[in-house]
Amino acid sequence: MIERGNRLALYLLLTPFLLWLTLLIILPHAQMFNISIHDRAVGGAKVLSLDNYATFFTEPLYWRTFARTAVMSLLATALTLLIAFPVSFYIAKVCQGKTKSLLFVACLLPFWVSELVRSYGWMILLRESGLVSGFLQYVGLADQPVELLYNDATIMLGLVYTSMLFMVVPLITTLDSLDNSLIEAAYDLGGSSWDVLREVVIPHAMSGIVAGCIVVFMLTLGNYLTPTLLGGKDSLWFTEQIFTQFITRFNWEQGSAFGILLLTLSSLMVWGGLKLTRQSFVKTMG
Repeated sequence: MIERGNRLALYLLLTPFLLWLTLLIILPHAQMFNISIHDRAVGGAKVLSLDNYATFFTEPLYWRTFARTAVMSLLATALTLLIAFPVSFYIAKVCQGKTKSLLFVACLLPFWVSELVRSYGWMILLRESGLVSGFLQYVGLADQPVELLYNDATIMLGLVYTSMLFMVVPLITTLDSLDNSLIEAAYDLGGSSWDVLREVVIPHAMSGIVAGCIVVFMLTLGNYLTPTLLGGKDSLWFTEQIFTQFITRFNWEQGSAFGILLLTLSSLMVWGGLKLTRQSFVKTMG
């Protein structure tokens, strides 16, 4: 009876998660795939077809935008890791007491507002009549208004800023569990700071690094607001192509194909990252 009660409790606990997984992820993606492999025939009937995928590969704008989005997402993930790692290490291993808590809260503060508001904040700072342009003119570094929006550097800045928290949190959690005596022992054995970082800190933090990179990459790859607002109409981000197909052209078949391709890319990149780092998904996300 006790075993049966434990099993029933487990099923009850899993039910909300399974419903969420089935209704909001599995079924919508299955339907999207079904739509993507159909095309409209004469008279409005739908027939099985792979033309939507063929269009992606035969139209240079689509696959070039797809490749550009993947490369910039990888670059944004790498930059986020490079910035977040020393910040996370300082908070987890150097700071103590209230200072540690205050710095962690400071990392959370920007995310108390929506991504839309944060993106508009960058637009206010970087636009031609914005604060940065005005400051450059005030100190004499520019003799006319400077437009800092609508370029790849601004898009990258926005992506890194938007994703920072999702890299910092898993890194702090992992680094906080590192025993300080291991670092002290490495120094006592004659290791340099680089040796300690490479042989002790990074191997211990690898699960947090991989988890942060997975989350940041997937969020960046599927980001729509930041590239569109900071990069303008020429941002060439693949989610914008998906939006155009669904909302502007009402071509749900083509938009669904693009969505499936983006899902496939993100899944392959996550799988490849886990293989390269020799991490398991369960260990990384657990």
